Amino acid sequence: MKLVTYRRAEGPPRLGVMRDGGVLDASALGAAFGREIPPTMQGLIDAGPRVLDLLRALAGSAPPPGAPGSEPLASVTLLAPLPRPRNAIVGIGLNYRGHAAEAGVPLPPKPVVFFKPARTIIGPGAPIPHDASVTRQLDWEVELAVVIGRTARRVPAARALDHVFGYSVMIDLSARDAVRAGQMDLCKAMDGYGPFGPCIVTADEIPDPQTLTLWLRVNGVEKQHGRTDDMVFGVAELIEDLSASMTLEPGDVIASGTPGGVGAGRRPPEWLWPGDEVEAGIEGVGSLLHRVIDDTPA
Repeated sequence: MKLVTYRRAEGPPRLGVMRDGGVLDASALGAAFGREIPPTMQGLIDAGPRVLDLLRALAGSAPPPGAPGSEPLASVTLLAPLPRPRNAIVGIGLNYRGHAAEAGVPLPPKPVVFFKPARTIIGPGAPIPHDASVTRQLDWEVELAVVIGRTARRVPAARALDHVFGYSVMIDLSARDAVRAGQMDLCKAMDGYGPFGPCIVTADEIPDPQTLTLWLRVNGVEKQHGRTDDMVFGVAELIEDLSASMTLEPGDVIASGTPGGVGAGRRPPEWLWPGDEVEAGIEGVGSLLHRVIDDTPA
């Protein structure tokens, strides 16, 4: 299934199922069958696999009389699938061989970990802020976002994918000139630096996350094109490594690294500026399109 968080013209965010080019209200669908489905993505994740399986079955069933139909995508606003994750996003640096090569550094012996605050998250189509008083080196990175579905603590790689709820697209934006003493957190922590969406594809539809193609374009020109089999540490290995030292909770998001082609790796370097359009996508998941806007204080 492709699950979304969306909003009508008025009202709170809702959990939806993408179907037939539109969106089904998950809670209303459940009510039509006399069943209860949580109204939020986090609620669905917390409810566990039985409720997810129920929603999948209902979405695939012939609707009873009076059941809500799908709403056209054009009539709703898609939000980030998890508009505000409970915890910081776990970012992984230098996790593609091509990216490490363009950076001129050896492959890391263990995953390089940093954290992005939840407030970096923005949904599909939301503007990317560019504050020239903070950065003049705004860079792009397309990444496979891994959403945890079950608590993971000291999980071996062989069982790690059992703890994944699903996958999404993230653009991990970086202010390269805000790196301090080699520390990356601030340069990736600024408001709006985590476009996320357009949906979460449930893990059953992507049995092997190391077979996906991902890409990014700036103003229609392809800048990144890679495959997840170029990862230094695959999704299962990342979960094994991270869960060895910290608990991964349902709804946690891992931004699993980016392939080669980032702006900093080009000669001469290339950066994002107000007016630029950034489009990024992953095979079988979806794509994001964002415009950079000037957010420099007057």
